[in-house]
Amino acid sequence: MLFPYIISEQNLDENINRVFGDATSWFVDAILAEIPITESVGIPWVVVVLLLGAGYFTMYFKFINVRSFYTAIQVVRGKYDGVENFDQEDSNKLSAESTSVEEKNTNDNVNGEVSHFQALTTAVSATVGLGNIAGVAIALSIGGAGATLWMIIIGVLGMSSKFVECTLGVKYREVDSEGKVYGGPMYYLTKGLGEKGYAKLGKVLSVLFAIMCIGGSFGGGNMFQVNQAFKLFDHVIISNNSMLHGQGWVFGVIMAILVGVVIIGGIKKIASVTDKIVPFMVLIYIAAVLIVLVLYSSAIPAAFSAIWEGAFHPEGVMGGFVGVLVQGFRRGAFSNEAGVGSASIAHSAVKTRFPASEGLVALLEPFIDTVVVCTMTALVLIITGQVDTSAKIDFEQGVLLTASALESGVSWFPYLLTIAVLLFAFSSMISWSYYGYQAWSYLFGRSKRTEYVYKFIFCCFTVIGAAATLNAVTDFSDAMIFAMMVPNMIGLFLLSSKVKDELKRYKKSIAGRKG
Repeated sequence: MLFPYIISEQNLDENINRVFGDATSWFVDAILAEIPITESVGIPWVVVVLLLGAGYFTMYFKFINVRSFYTAIQVVRGKYDGVENFDQEDSNKLSAESTSVEEKNTNDNVNGEVSHFQALTTAVSATVGLGNIAGVAIALSIGGAGATLWMIIIGVLGMSSKFVECTLGVKYREVDSEGKVYGGPMYYLTKGLGEKGYAKLGKVLSVLFAIMCIGGSFGGGNMFQVNQAFKLFDHVIISNNSMLHGQGWVFGVIMAILVGVVIIGGIKKIASVTDKIVPFMVLIYIAAVLIVLVLYSSAIPAAFSAIWEGAFHPEGVMGGFVGVLVQGFRRGAFSNEAGVGSASIAHSAVKTRFPASEGLVALLEPFIDTVVVCTMTALVLIITGQVDTSAKIDFEQGVLLTASALESGVSWFPYLLTIAVLLFAFSSMISWSYYGYQAWSYLFGRSKRTEYVYKFIFCCFTVIGAAATLNAVTDFSDAMIFAMMVPNMIGLFLLSSKVKDELKRYKKSIAGRKG
């Protein structure tokens, strides 16, 4: 009985808050420091940077998020797989035209561990989660129905940022002698900025990113996910009289075992799981939402009207309008992680010799995550009357609000939502374990020992996360995820011309081999 006592919620909260409390407060305040717009409303500076960056890349690449949307779908479907099958003459010609060693390696490199579809589902599994369910409820409770429009806008703009970072992730990835792929911001910051003559800057930025990524994987990508999944599971499934009620450590141990079984197998095993879980969990959730929307179909026009009017003509003073933008943009950015750089780690493992091909696949991710899933959640909350701007809610209450919205359609839908949340949490955890391990291996080496040390620590944090509320630690880790944006966005701006060259090369190859 000693183990349950040690990791009991009360003991964990007291000890962890004591250790992390001051550091958490300082770090979160620094990262989410607000740029004042009015006396009462401010915009977190990280949201401003993400928004400006996404807008810049959308303009720089001439609205690639819209123009290349259909092409991206075709790449996922495998229509252009034929361009990967170069003969030796084509390969030699491309290598001769390359201007650097890195470009030659990229042109000749057909290595990879997963397909375009598997890379997409792995990345989507890390972003489609509680942010799409509880996070949307929070955004609407503060910004009203109008926040939905701004979530859609940031999702569309974020498609461009995702294209840039995932193209770079493939371009500057490394493949070891066993065929394992190592990629992400750590590598394109080091190698890409080194090409630009900023080797020292690239090294510093890559180390900073790796440290933040590890912290984010333990917290926001693990403890937070399992904690909130247990809270809903405990609320909906477990009876108050059950001996398992409130015993988060039991739930954590089970999840840790399931996560451990998957992540030991590496990206191939993770991808083989996510390419089955992601379509299934998204379909489950969307099916439940669609049924509610059909049942309340007569209220849908009024919901869209409320979204439009709420975005541009909110009640109250100008501060209310800015509040709508802030909550909509902030929730949208957190939901799809575009510009943060994490997804480029998963996309780097794709089997391709054209980095831009995976960049195009990646731009579908914010569309699925934010434009589709978040919007549908918002509509259900609006038409079922769950939006109350007079009450501030937290993530746990946000999940329960969404459950109540679904229950208004069919009484047993909260059980369906619980299954979806469990799958969301599980898929997010296994994907973030891969992100964290990639950063870990960059800092500490690629030996089996370092790999198993990280994965063991990750599973331990799963148990801890389920057993406690951990507000201080999760706030800290979420701030670390936002902080990943700083070194990443610097690299994206400086290396955007490289991405444009890769896009031209891929489009030229497609044009030359159609039919």
